[in-house]
Amino acid sequence: MRLIALLILFASPAMADVPKVVTDFGPVQSLVLDVMGDLGPPQALLPTGGDPHDFQLRPSQADLLSNADVVFWVGPQLMPALGDALTALAPKAQTVALLQTTPVRAFAEGGTDPHAWLDPVNGKAWLGTIAETLSTRDPDNADIYRANALAAQDQLTTLDGGWQALLTQSRPKPFVAYHDALGYFTDHFRLTMIGAIELSDATPPSAARLFDIQGIITSGHAVCVFPEAGRDAKLIAALTEGLPVRIGAPQDIEFITTKPGPGQYARMLDALVQGLVDCLNPP
Repeated sequence: MRLIALLILFASPAMADVPKVVTDFGPVQSLVLDVMGDLGPPQALLPTGGDPHDFQLRPSQADLLSNADVVFWVGPQLMPALGDALTALAPKAQTVALLQTTPVRAFAEGGTDPHAWLDPVNGKAWLGTIAETLSTRDPDNADIYRANALAAQDQLTTLDGGWQALLTQSRPKPFVAYHDALGYFTDHFRLTMIGAIELSDATPPSAARLFDIQGIITSGHAVCVFPEAGRDAKLIAALTEGLPVRIGAPQDIEFITTKPGPGQYARMLDALVQGLVDCLNPP
């Protein structure tokens, strides 16, 4: 009986040395969950319903940072306030700004677009970075981290092939998004996004901006306008009133209404693809 107990002990993950992992928000937390598996869960600073663009540190979040061994975040381009907090509260933690590990694109009006997780190629790369970071920090569980990352990467590769095929008829059809955040996604899938209601700084659109977007919808022959989860749906209804355009399903690209969990990153991308197809190519 003692031998069996010892075998079980050595076959189990080395839980005592698992690092305390903190992430910035839902999409990154879900990727880390995919890598850590039963060794998790990592904690997210931003709760479901929070907007990463408006992040302000709370005392409970400060406690998470001060106790962290590793912090994975997109980078200061998405959550500027977190950069200063990391320096002050987590000086001994290993911090990994994932946006620095993959190619970036610029917004049309200038500045780095931080929404790189919306390209599944970047998602796969980030899974690898997360796995290698944790493997170096926690070598006893390196095989688990790497195997989990590989499984998640393989799943994304398979799903991406299906998404590419599903979007074939949607590619040439113009649409307008709520938030100027889909650049990585539209570049990867070669889609035709002709405008965004809210520009890259995530400030509420002015009356002049809404007037401009109505002109873009009309002159660009937009097929669909897509709301964003957590934003005022009445604005979309007022914007499109009287225009020959469909309103698509709300896009939850920043996990405003989505609870993070294992596999949730892939499900978010799948919902984004399905929402586009349903509106751009209705049955």
